[in-house]
Amino acid sequence: MRQILAVAAGLAVLAASACSAPAPPRSDAPPVTPAGPAALPAPTGPHLVGSTALYLKDTSRPDPWNLDADARELKVTLWYPTEQRDGRRAPYMTPKESELLLKGTGIASAPYDTLSKTRTNAIEDAGPAGGKFPLVVLSPGFTKPMSTLTSLAEDLASRGYVVAGIDHAYESYATTFPDGRVAECLACDSDTDPGFGTGVVQGRAADVSFVLDQLPSKWGGSALIDRSRIAMAGQSIGGAAALAALVKDPRIRAGIDMDGTTYARIPKTGLSKPFLFMGTKQHIPGGPDNSWDRDWKLLTGWKRWLVLTGTEHTSFTDSPLLADALAIKPLPGTLPAARAAELTRTYVAAFLDQHLKSQRQPLLDVPSSRYPEAKFCPATCAQS
Repeated sequence: MRQILAVAAGLAVLAASACSAPAPPRSDAPPVTPAGPAALPAPTGPHLVGSTALYLKDTSRPDPWNLDADARELKVTLWYPTEQRDGRRAPYMTPKESELLLKGTGIASAPYDTLSKTRTNAIEDAGPAGGKFPLVVLSPGFTKPMSTLTSLAEDLASRGYVVAGIDHAYESYATTFPDGRVAECLACDSDTDPGFGTGVVQGRAADVSFVLDQLPSKWGGSALIDRSRIAMAGQSIGGAAALAALVKDPRIRAGIDMDGTTYARIPKTGLSKPFLFMGTKQHIPGGPDNSWDRDWKLLTGWKRWLVLTGTEHTSFTDSPLLADALAIKPLPGTLPAARAAELTRTYVAAFLDQHLKSQRQPLLDVPSSRYPEAKFCPATCAQS
């Protein structure tokens, strides 16, 4: 979780956690010029995509990070199928959010408002399409706003899902509320404390349950949601939160952890809900992080454990897609940004199609010549 983004050294942009000081620029690294605003890749599904934001307040509990707040406030971004073609593109983030994120991760290689100019594909506040669609909850990595999973969210919406992405206030560098307040990362001061990870995932699981409670009454398009088909996915500690929420909330049928160390304890009787681990070589069996080894034994239902060669911690996010705009070189040996996005979108969608839409996906059963980077653990992933 506490991976640090190096600026000119070429470590991947927007790493999973950067609460400690970023590594200094390398003096021998050649200068790189920002390529201009980034454009997220087009969604691959048949539906056009709309997006809107909700702001929710849970008055039943205080905020775990802001001691002056007697309620937990959340921003939820929704992506969903629409038939509307025209309209303003949904913003990626505000200039202030971009500034705080770049400063927090130590990036000074591009103007601080650069990420606010990122071009998305969704139409802001578009009218929802007709029909019923499964719901996918997304949770980002620690210190990162929900916007860093936008490419995946847009793609899922285009494939026929409603996506609810949660900004867990005070756990990222910036979350803007409707009255203009900007919630900065208060949790960053605590991320070395014992039990920190466990506390975060428990809090996020509570956030998810509250969002599921509120969606029917707080969003005018909630009739789109088939509430019998709900899954959750997340990256880094957001992936750990997916497992925690799956254990806690019976409404969530399936879950995906993208390269996140897990903290939630699975009951000794096991967890029978479908689950997908998808990560980097750090998560090979017997590797540096043994949390997946521990939990794998307790997953008693459908399960897969994939390691993708050529990936690093942020390969499952928008970060590689933004690197050129920020004048950041990728790590040697890492997959091109477009390929990393394709792999993430493909395997996440395959899992959800199988378990929320009952569409069998042979891609999840055996290694594919089309996607040789995906190694199935424990059988073949040691080769990664």
